[in-house]
Amino acid sequence: MFQLGKTIVSEEIIENDFVCNLNACKGACCIDGDAGAPLEDNETEILVDIYSKVKPFLSEEGVSVIEEKGAFVKGDDGEWETPLVNRNACAYVIFDVNKIAKCGIEEAYNQGETNWKKPVSCHLYPVRIKEYTELTAVNYHKWQICDPACALGEQLKVPIYKFVKEALIRKFGADWYNELEEVAQEHLK
Repeated sequence: MFQLGKTIVSEEIIENDFVCNLNACKGACCIDGDAGAPLEDNETEILVDIYSKVKPFLSEEGVSVIEEKGAFVKGDDGEWETPLVNRNACAYVIFDVNKIAKCGIEEAYNQGETNWKKPVSCHLYPVRIKEYTELTAVNYHKWQICDPACALGEQLKVPIYKFVKEALIRKFGADWYNELEEVAQEHLK
């Protein structure tokens, strides 16, 4: 672990490679698991505000769950998260013609219907953020369903921190990311 400003960062995001391989996993991270995507407090308001623009992109099941439970829910851990369809798939999930799970929010963004891409936790994946009183932990979340992404990342030689560069800048800023790159270069010598 090393510290960058008010963050504690795991070396694993520098030392491990990763590139999503949706053809192999079919977007399983959006449909497997027992909790929705983690949400920051301000993201709950955004989901409510953009719902009418995102709704046309969602599945009937997703819309039904969101309209019953709300645009976000409190998870078992007491944190905000996206609601789930049948206790597994994110309510915002859609499927493309190849049956690959994608984000309905991101599709609305890609179509110019909203200026918010998706929850930062989804954008950052496989990096997970944990807020503490004075510091924020930045860690690599290992999940077997992402083994194809690890293999593709290794083949293409793309470390995790480079794969999620845009999301890390979105979360922490360009200066923070530039410092991370300097640390990474020094660490890998």
